[in-house]
Amino acid sequence: MNCPFCNIDNTKVIDSRLATDGSQVRRRRECIDCNERFTTYETAELSLPRIIKSDGNREKFEMDKLRRGLLKALEKRPVASEVIEQIINRIKTNLMGEGLKEIPSARIGEMLMDELGVVDQIAYVRFASVYRSFQDVNEFQKEIDKLMKAH
Repeated sequence: MNCPFCNIDNTKVIDSRLATDGSQVRRRRECIDCNERFTTYETAELSLPRIIKSDGNREKFEMDKLRRGLLKALEKRPVASEVIEQIINRIKTNLMGEGLKEIPSARIGEMLMDELGVVDQIAYVRFASVYRSFQDVNEFQKEIDKLMKAH
């Protein structure tokens, strides 16, 4: 592991423990050269399905893209970063659990909307407005009515 401070690849692990829901290992490391300490998170690399976009193109699943969409919807909302990571991990686990080689992007959008509907209704409506390309206030109202019936 390269040190993020001096970029030397001479670091040692000081402490290891399970993080979040047990799907990650948190490691405290120290650089042998500059003595700076930093934390890394290790996860098992599992095969995620390729994403079929609405235009038919296929691309690899990008966790950062999912995280950015989620963070944008939750911007300035009172949701803890641990909750955000739990949502991401649940979606990732569900995708791997389905065992598919490819999955439509719409399915991931729906999974994210399901999670947001439980966690933060404002973020849900924000995400839905972009995801479903709302054109007027009536579409917002329909989505809010649907959310209210579900809760």
